[in-house]
Amino acid sequence: MADAPKTGGIHAPVQPSPELAAIVGNDKLPRSQVISKVWDHIKKNNLQNPENKREIVADDKLKKVFGKDRVSMFEMNKHISKHVKA
Repeated sequence: MADAPKTGGIHAPVQPSPELAAIVGNDKLPRSQVISKVWDHIKKNNLQNPENKREIVADDKLKKVFGKDRVSMFEMNKHISKHVKA
């Protein structure tokens, strides 16, 4: 018997804010996919500090989400969660 699809927690679809939608798109996505798309943006635009890979150097789009120029990868989720709603 197959497992039921996961619908809660990190798998629950969330609506990105307009600021976050500029990075991940405007469709409702599971939180895990939102984080994955933000990482895709970070890697594509080379936004990790080369001396400290745990630090994200925000571009104009990410500054609107993070509210500052630099964040650690550990605090990134806290800033993103302010920009999603169920």
